[in-house]
Amino acid sequence: MLSRCQPLVLIAFLTAACRGEAPRSAASAGDVALTQTTRAPNHLGRVLVLEYHLIGDHEGLYSVTREHFRNDLEMLYKSGYRPITVRDLIDKKIEIPAGMSPVAFTFDDASPEQFRYVERDGKLEVDPTSGIGIWLDFAKTHPGWTNRATFCVLPGAAAGHNFFGDRGVQGQKSEWRFRKVKWLADQGFELCDHTLWHANLAKYSDAVVQEQIARGALAIDSAVPGYKVRTFALPQGAWPKNRTLAHEGSWRDPKSGKVVTYKFDAILEVGGGASKSPFDAQFDPLRLSRFQVIGSSLEKALATLDKTGTRYVAGAEPKSSAKR
Repeated sequence: MLSRCQPLVLIAFLTAACRGEAPRSAASAGDVALTQTTRAPNHLGRVLVLEYHLIGDHEGLYSVTREHFRNDLEMLYKSGYRPITVRDLIDKKIEIPAGMSPVAFTFDDASPEQFRYVERDGKLEVDPTSGIGIWLDFAKTHPGWTNRATFCVLPGAAAGHNFFGDRGVQGQKSEWRFRKVKWLADQGFELCDHTLWHANLAKYSDAVVQEQIARGALAIDSAVPGYKVRTFALPQGAWPKNRTLAHEGSWRDPKSGKVVTYKFDAILEVGGGASKSPFDAQFDPLRLSRFQVIGSSLEKALATLDKTGTRYVAGAEPKSSAKR
C-alpha cells in the first residue's frame, strides 16, 4: 500500500522526467512533500548567516570541536535548513525546496582546520577530519546538502592562515595553497576577501586599508584567474575610518605599476544576530549581520526562530531582481 507521501514522490519524478530534468531522489522528493505541508512560506523571515573559525579539538570563542560541527550540520538538516552562499543571499537566489529555510555558512581565516590535505601514495585527498572533509562526508548521506558555503580567506597571515596552511603547518605544503582555493571555487563554494593578513582596518591609514583589501582580492585572482570576489568580511568586525573603503577602493602595486580595484556587493560584520531577509526593504547587504557559533548558541537561536515564527521559509519566492 502506498503511503500518503508516495504519490507525491511519483508525481515529482514524472514531472521532472517530462521536463527533461534529472529527477530528485525519492528521499529528497518526499522531503519536499513533507515540508510543503508543515511550513508555510515566509519570505520576510530572518536568515542565519553562521560564522565559524577553527574546527578542531576544543571549544572556545573562535573554535568548535569536530563533533560539535557534525552535530550542527545534523541539527540544521533535521530542522529543515539547507545551505546557500552569501552570494546567493544577496542575489535573492533561495534555490531550496519549498518549506525549507536557507542557512549561509561562512568560514573565516582560511585555517588548515577548515581544509587540510593528506597525501597517500603520492595522491592528495581531503582530510576527513578537517571542516571541508566533514562537510563532504555529511553530504554523502544527506540529500539536498550541497556545496554552498562562503570561505573568507587570508593569503598572507601567519600560523598557517595562508590559504589553508603553508610551510608544513599541520603537514600542509605551501604548493597546495592555490590548489585548495581553486578546488573550492570549482566545487561551487564562494570565495570571500578577508584582507591580506587579517589587519584591524580601524587602526590604519586609507592607503594601507586599500592595500590590505586589494591584495586579498588579487591573491584570490592568482589562484582562480578571473574570479569575481563579491563578498568582503571585516577582520574583527572593525570598519576602517573611511567606511566607503570597505566597499570599494584601489591600490597600485609599486613593483608592477598595476592598479588593482575592488568593489563588493556584500560586507560581513561580526555578530548582530540573524540577518534580515533579502526581500525585506531594510535589508542592507553592505552591513550584513552574522551569527557566531559559540557553545549552544545555535540551538537556542533555532528554537527562538521557531517559537516566534520568524525564520525565513522558502516557497514561491518573489521574482529576483537583476544581479548587483
